[in-house]
Amino acid sequence: MVDVTADDPTADWTMPGVYEVAPGIHRIPLPLPNDGLRAVNVYVITAGDTLVVIDSGWAIDTAREQFAAALAALGAGFGDIERFLITHAHLDHYTQAVVLRREFGMRIALGKDEQPTLDLIARDRSKGGSPFDGRLWAAGARALQERLAAVDRRPGDQAMWELPDEWLTDRDTVRVGQRQLDAIATPGHTRGHLVFLEGATGLLFAGDHVLPHITPSIGFEGAAADFPLRDYLDSLRLVRALPDTRLLPAHGPVGGSTHKRVDALLEHHDRRLEIIYGMIERGASTAAEAAGAMTWTRRERTLAELGLFNEMLAVLETMSHLDVLVLQGRLSVTEVDGTRHYVLADSP
Repeated sequence: MVDVTADDPTADWTMPGVYEVAPGIHRIPLPLPNDGLRAVNVYVITAGDTLVVIDSGWAIDTAREQFAAALAALGAGFGDIERFLITHAHLDHYTQAVVLRREFGMRIALGKDEQPTLDLIARDRSKGGSPFDGRLWAAGARALQERLAAVDRRPGDQAMWELPDEWLTDRDTVRVGQRQLDAIATPGHTRGHLVFLEGATGLLFAGDHVLPHITPSIGFEGAAADFPLRDYLDSLRLVRALPDTRLLPAHGPVGGSTHKRVDALLEHHDRRLEIIYGMIERGASTAAEAAGAMTWTRRERTLAELGLFNEMLAVLETMSHLDVLVLQGRLSVTEVDGTRHYVLADSP
């Protein structure tokens, strides 16, 4: 039996349950099948006899079972969900909505700029390789690319990937009963990432754009933007320019000032830009070389200690930082056999 309780931001946010975060809004953490992030928050908004849900979880049996039990505690079931509002098209946010839609017919809304990645998945269903191979080559990470080639990196069960019913664009208004949510485009984590702002109550359903304890990966998608870190930093500044809100993240506890966390994220990336610039000063040439000379996470791990998947993310994020340094005029880049080589802008 699942109890409905008030949300306690000091408690373990991953514990199964139903947590009221505001009148008519409940947080339901759902499990993830990996050792890193342990859960994803989905948010159920009650609108009369129907429900609107922000994000859906990963389409795995344990997540579905916990979701069903949580809805039952609210006196509802999957058939009462009118619509899913999805912040972005990653497995842990999108795929359970796709599977449930086949059975119950609810609608799915997603950011329009996620379409290139979904189209790429549809085209490449029967092909091998990975959309990340070209970027890893550009990063000079050929050895990593070879190790990854031995691993099945297709984006999950292909049946979990379908187009939404509705594409949302920047500043679209979504009505949920008497509530009004504004969809705000916040590219960076993915091209089509959206946050949903309820201005009347000062709540921001932030997806993975602003997370309370970790920094989201940048440009982790099949059809990545040319400069995903630039886009992400611009999106952070856009959110910072809005009135401050209470943060409702996809991963982590609810609460706290969105502005305060955005300031910390901007400061973090400023520090990383300086560190990565220093790697080039010391003689690193490629993103793979720079990433390999740095330490990672709060535990100061080496690149090799991160594990294969996170090693890939680290190298690609290093390249994103290097490209921003090029845009700032601090580095220059040349391409040799498809690999980007970076030098100080004033180097001969």
